[in-house]
Amino acid sequence: MQVLNEQEVAQNVQTILEQVNQAAINAGRNPQEVRVMAVTKTVDPLLVNAAIAQGITLLGENKAQELCAKYDSYHKDGVDIHFIGHLQTNKVRQVVDKVSMIESVDSIKLAKEIEKQCAAIDKVMEVLIEVNIGKEENKTGAMPEEVLPLLKEISKFQHVRVKGLMTIPPVCENKEELSQYFSRMSELFIDIKQKKYDNISMEILSMGMSGDYKIAIGHGSTIVRIGTAMFGQRNYKRS
Repeated sequence: MQVLNEQEVAQNVQTILEQVNQAAINAGRNPQEVRVMAVTKTVDPLLVNAAIAQGITLLGENKAQELCAKYDSYHKDGVDIHFIGHLQTNKVRQVVDKVSMIESVDSIKLAKEIEKQCAAIDKVMEVLIEVNIGKEENKTGAMPEEVLPLLKEISKFQHVRVKGLMTIPPVCENKEELSQYFSRMSELFIDIKQKKYDNISMEILSMGMSGDYKIAIGHGSTIVRIGTAMFGQRNYKRS
């Protein structure tokens, strides 16, 4: 495991921000359309705050327990926190008061629990639907064909607002294969946007991580989730 210091993280952030801007320009997009998320799983709050000091305004948390443990240590002024990991229904109550968005909604059961817990604190939670675009058996996320029925159910809720889609594509051997998955997500995103459901808006397409964010930006991603490229290799496997 590579442990970086604050200066190294700061340098990485500047490099990533520059590369994201250039990738957007190369795709004919406005760089301001793309937000860089710092994925903070297992990262010391000191290093997260170093990233915030360099202009990062969005954090991505994977685990409810870790979010609760580190929450008070973050410099949160002007910073949004999204929950991006698989969220168990019994952990929803722990996170709804700490995050501005849950990106990993993949079932009506989870959406109902978010509705219940947010109603209790009089909050409207913005969410993304996580899509298992590769239809992988061992991965979370709604199957592409399940997304529309799920949206129709969630659109009835008073305290949950769908703002877009999120995905983690399969590990691919080449850029062409990876591009196909990102392209499918972009097509699904555009298709839903054109349908104009009540209480559903397609504003955010969260896809792309350290190894593939430039490709994702080329396919319309508006949030790229960066961990390793910012903080160094962590001691866990990609899920």
